[in-house]
Formats: sequence, structure tokens, C-alpha cells
Amino acid sequence: MSQPSPAPTPSAAAHESLLSVTRRHLSALARALVTPSYPATPLLARSPRRWLRRLPYAVAGLLTIILIPTTAQLLTRDYGLNGGLASVLAAAQAAPLLLAVTRPLPAWWIAFIADTVGSLAVLGYADLPERSWPWQPPNIIGYLFLLLFLALREPRHTLMAVWLVTGGVGVFLGIPGARYSDGSNVLMFVLGGVVLLVGGALRERGDAQRRLAEQETISEAERARRTLLEERARIARELHDVVAHHMSVITVQADSAPYRIGGLPPEAEREFGTIAATARESLAEMRRLLGVLRSEDARGERAPQPGLDRVPQLVEATVRAGIPTTLSIAKDVAALGPLPQAVDLSAYRIVQEALANVVRHAPGAPTNVSILTSADRTGLTVLVVNGPASGAPGPPLETTGTGHGLVGMRERVRLVGGTLDTGPLPDGGFRLAARLPLVEVAQPAKNTADGADGTAPGATEAMETTESTAGAASAGRDPLAP
Repeated sequence: MSQPSPAPTPSAAAHESLLSVTRRHLSALARALVTPSYPATPLLARSPRRWLRRLPYAVAGLLTIILIPTTAQLLTRDYGLNGGLASVLAAAQAAPLLLAVTRPLPAWWIAFIADTVGSLAVLGYADLPERSWPWQPPNIIGYLFLLLFLALREPRHTLMAVWLVTGGVGVFLGIPGARYSDGSNVLMFVLGGVVLLVGGALRERGDAQRRLAEQETISEAERARRTLLEERARIARELHDVVAHHMSVITVQADSAPYRIGGLPPEAEREFGTIAATARESLAEMRRLLGVLRSEDARGERAPQPGLDRVPQLVEATVRAGIPTTLSIAKDVAALGPLPQAVDLSAYRIVQEALANVVRHAPGAPTNVSILTSADRTGLTVLVVNGPASGAPGPPLETTGTGHGLVGMRERVRLVGGTLDTGPLPDGGFRLAARLPLVEVAQPAKNTADGADGTAPGATEAMETTESTAGAASAGRDPLAP
């Protein structure tokens, strides 16, 4: 019978955990050496000063011009290398400074390998104990500037990996060539650490300042947006107080007119009653909107929202404004049953805004409002077409506007995943066709430009038609309106 393996002791578990952490950190450092963390943009490219943006190129170019001939002459005269080999090594050691302006990590690899190869190439020179080894003075100068460029671009773990590799190779070269080494490997390790530390601190300070500036910009934009929203809410409340007073006066006067003025015909009394009812309805809608504005957590309106069942009232009100209107509702619309609330409300608001735009910008224009379903009963089409404005009523009721009518309709259509087609007609009128799906869609459809209304041929024959003698319905804002 086999014996169960003994459980690991606490010391063994701690040792394994330490090895795991060490391997993980070494793996991260190795990845950092081959993965640049910044895009290939020039150093100081974000500086607002032109001379600062050109400074890295000037420093790299000047050092390259000085170090290449100096290093080549030093390797040839003092270390006995062949002139061609010395020139190649000198170029490989100094030229990466030009690349370091945009790609410091690949440039460091090239220069580091070239410096190591150069140190090994002069290892058999007879007078080497009297020379600087393993790093020559020009190598140290160029390498330190290269580390500075690297520190200004790469994060901490990359700088740590570069520093450790620099020190490790210095120790590796110094052990077998201890009798040749003059301590330049230690000097390179210490000075390289100082340069990396200072450069990394400067980079992190610059990054922190940029993040702070970006956060201040975002905060300022948020403050401006909040101020704008608060001002809009304040204006809406003030507007409600002003308009509500006048609407209340209109309501009282319209209700009391039959009692204050004797001998009114029945038609006039009914007209005053209609005016009072319309004023009360408008006042109720304003109060509901005001409740949302004054609420800390606006959860929506609790009162029922209007729908297609109230479109005939809109048409009648528009008729009384003196604009001929025709309302056509297909028979199969009623057969659909209750519509989705968002579709029902959107259809009502689209007709409401369209009729209001006709009254404002095309007074006296004959208008037709059609509401029908698609052939497969999966969509609802709201079509509003008005002719050119009549010359008799005079100028439009409004000569200025915000131009947000069509924008609001597009937002409502996009909310339910439908499409909106708008555009002027050849005779000077305007046309609006909104298609609202009655089934759930994955993504809201994009609004299209002028296009077909999607009405099937002969659809109007299956409609119940209600005609009025005067009224208005508008497909949208007149293109010439401001």
C-alpha cells in the first residue's frame, strides 16, 4: 500500500512562492526590454515652443557628428583596431542617438550590442591594461545620452530592466578581464542609474502635469455644462411662472365670457369652451414638465402621456387656426391594439411638431396627415405633407426659431429604431415621413434624407378619412425658415 506524499513544509511553500514571484518579475522585465511603451513620436513633441521640439534632434545630431570620428580614431590609434572595423563600430555606437529621438528602445539595443562587441574586439590588444576598458570614454558619453532619451519615454520597469542589463554585462565583462578593467563598468552602472532616475522622474512629472491639465479641462467643461443645464432649468421655471399666469388668465376669461357677455350665439360659446380646454391642457403639460425639472431624481412623468387617440384633437385645433387639414387613419391601425408607449408618444409628438411647424412657417398651406401600417403590420408610418404657404394670411406667425424641430423628431424616431425622411416638394411644400417599428429592433436605424414614404399603392382606399374645412399639418420646418 502506497504512502501519501508528505505535505510541503511552510519553509518549502515560502521558497516556492518566492521563486514564482521572482520568475514573474523577471518575465515582466524581459518583456519590457522588447516592448516599447510609447508611440513613435519625437521627444518633446507636445512642447508649445518650437525650439524645444527641435532640441532633441539638435543634440542627437551634434553628438553623432562628434562621437563617430572621435570613437573611430580612438579605436584605431589607441586600441589598434583596423580602420574599417573601427569606423563601423563607431557608427553603430553613436548613430543610434538619431533613432533614439523617436524610438529610444530599439536605439538602445543597437548601441548596447555595438558597445559590447567593441569591448570584446579590443580584448586582445597588448597595451589594453593602460587603456580604459570595457567602456571607452566616447561610449560612456553617448550611452548616457541614450539612456536619458530612453528615460524620457519609457516607464519604470523598462528603465529598471535596462539598468540591470547594463550592470550585468559590465560584471560579465569585468570578471574574465579583471586585469584589464579600470572600473569603467562600475562607473557606467552608477552614472546610468542616476541618469535613468533623473530622466524617469522628469518624465513622470511631465505625465502628471499633462494628466492634471486634462483633468482640469474636463472639469471646466463639466462645470460649464452643469452651469448651462442649471440656467436652462432656471429659465424653464421662470418661463413657466410667466406663461402659466397668462394661460390661467386666458382660461378664466374664456370660461367666464358666456356669463360676462350676454347674447352670445352657441357657436361662440363652444369656441370659448374650446379655448379654455386647450389652455388648461397646455397648463397641465407645463406643470408636468416643471415637476421633472424641479425633481432631484427625475424618474419620469406619472400622468398618462398622449398618443394617437389624441391626434384628431391636434388636427381640429390646427383647423381652427385657419389652415386646411385632412386626417387619414388606416382601418388596420385600430386593429393593432395598444401600441408600445414609446411609439405611441413619438407618433403623437411628431404630428404635433409637424403641425406646429406648418402654422409657424407655412400659414394657410393645405396639409394632409396620414397614419397607416406597413404591409406586414410590423411598422407604423406617419406621413405629413403640406403645400406651399398661401399668400392671403401674410407672413409666417414666427420669423425666428431655434431650428430644433426636426432635430427633436429625429431623436424621437432614433429612440424607437425608426427612420425619418424629410424634404421640400417641387411645388414649394414640405413632406415628412416617419416610420416607427412596432417590434423590438437590435439597433436604432439611421435617419435618411429625402426618400419614399413607403405607402403602398391604394392604401388610402382602406382608410377612414376625416376632412376639415381649414387646418394645418406640417412635415417639418420650412427650408427657408431660420
